[in-house]
Amino acid sequence: MIYFFSAIVLLGVLIAIHEFGHFIVGRMCNIHIYRFSIGMGPVVYKKLDKHGTEFALSALPLGGYVAFHTEKVNEEELELQQPLTPEQNQNTFESKPKWQRALVMLAGPTANFILAVGILSLIFVNSVERQFIPEVSGISSEYIQNSSDLKPGDVLTAINDKTVSSLQDIRLELLSLSGTNGIIDFTFTRGPGASKYTLSVPVKNYLSDPEEQNAPENFMGFDLVMKLQPTVGVIAPDSEAAKSGLMVNDRILAVNSQSIRSFEDLRLFLEDYQGSDLDFKVLRNEQTLYLNVPLSVRSNVNGEEEKYIGIMPGLKRSFFASLSKGAYETYNLSVKTLTFVGKMVTRDLGTQNLSGPIGIVQMAGDTAKAGFMPFLYLMALLSISLGVLNLLPIPVLDGGQLVMLGIEAVRGSPMPEKMENLFYMSGWVAVGFLMIFAVFNDISKFL
Repeated sequence: MIYFFSAIVLLGVLIAIHEFGHFIVGRMCNIHIYRFSIGMGPVVYKKLDKHGTEFALSALPLGGYVAFHTEKVNEEELELQQPLTPEQNQNTFESKPKWQRALVMLAGPTANFILAVGILSLIFVNSVERQFIPEVSGISSEYIQNSSDLKPGDVLTAINDKTVSSLQDIRLELLSLSGTNGIIDFTFTRGPGASKYTLSVPVKNYLSDPEEQNAPENFMGFDLVMKLQPTVGVIAPDSEAAKSGLMVNDRILAVNSQSIRSFEDLRLFLEDYQGSDLDFKVLRNEQTLYLNVPLSVRSNVNGEEEKYIGIMPGLKRSFFASLSKGAYETYNLSVKTLTFVGKMVTRDLGTQNLSGPIGIVQMAGDTAKAGFMPFLYLMALLSISLGVLNLLPIPVLDGGQLVMLGIEAVRGSPMPEKMENLFYMSGWVAVGFLMIFAVFNDISKFL
C-alpha cells in the first residue's frame, strides 16, 4: 500500500500546486472560477466559497483542473452552471487582456518551478552534500593516448565549458550531447597549481546506442574515479576535533606538511600514523589557518583500540546559499529536461527512461521507503518535468494555450471554431499516444 499512498501524495501535491498557480493568478485577474478540482471525473467532495468557486476532490487522482468562466461554458459544461451575479457573468476568461490570459497560463508551470526551488533549497539546507573530485584513473581510447598528454590523476572540471563536479553532472552533460557529430571539449586541471588545459575529442553519432546512454560516463575515452573533496562536513561532538577549533566547511589542504588532495588521501595517511595529534593546514573563508587536532580513541569491531579524527566529508550550506543552489538546479534541470525532450523527438536519445503512471507509482514507493528526503527530491524532479512539459506547444497543454493566444494576437481575432476544435483534437491525440507509449514503456520494464 505504500506505493499507492505515496503516489497519491506525490501526484496530489504536484497537481494541487500547478492548478493553484492558475487559480490564484486567475482570481487576481478577476476571472470568475466555477471549480478548482484535484482529480478528474465524478466529484466526491465539494465546498463552495464566498466567491462562488467550488473546491472539489474528484474520483480519479490522475489530474486536476481549474474551470474558468468562459463564453462557452453555459453551452458545453452544464454541470458547472450556477447562478451568477452580473459582475461574475461579465468576468469571462475571454474578456481579459491577452497579457492577463497569458499570465494565467504561465502561472501553472511557474508554480511547479517555485515548488522545485523550495524543495531543493529545503534539502540543501538540511543536508551535508558530499563534494566530489572526478579524477582520471585510466585511458581507454587510443586516440586520446596518442594525441594528448592526459594522465591518471588529472581532474575533469568541465565538459564543453559546463562545470561538472559529480557523477550526476557528468551524466547530464553527456546525455545532452547524444547524437553529436563534431568535437567535445573536456577541461582538466593538473598538479598542485591546478593548471588548466582542454582536450578536444572528435565524435560521430555520440551515444547513439540506448545501451550506452544508461552509463554515458563509460564512453568518454577515459575512466574516472569519484574521490571526495577534503571538506569538513560533520564533526563528531564527542571527538577531540570538536574542541580543537576545526569548523564545518574547512577545506583541508595538508596534514603534518603532507598535501591532501582528497578525503581518501587523509584516510591513507591515518592508516600507518602512530602519533597522537595532527597539524592541519585548512582553508576557511579564503583564509589559511594552522590547527593542532588531537586524535580521539575508540574500539573497532574487533574490540581493539583505534585512533580517529571524528570528521566526515561534505559541504553544509547556509539558507541563502541553499536557496541559490536550489534556484540554479531548478534552472539547470529544466534546460536539461527540454534538451532531452528534443533529443527524444530527433531520436538521438532513447525513450527507456520515459515513465508513465506505473513507473511513477514505482518511483514514489521506492523513494518513500528510502526516506523523506529522497521522496522530496523525486517530487522536485517531477515538478520540474511537469512545468517544462506543460510549456510545450501542444494543444490542451499550457504551452498550446499560449500558442493560441499568439495566433489571436497576430490575427487580431480568435481562431475559427472549426480550426480551434481541430487544434484541440490533435492535442488530445498527441497526449493520448504519449500516455499509451509511456504505459507500454512501464510494462516492458517488468517483462
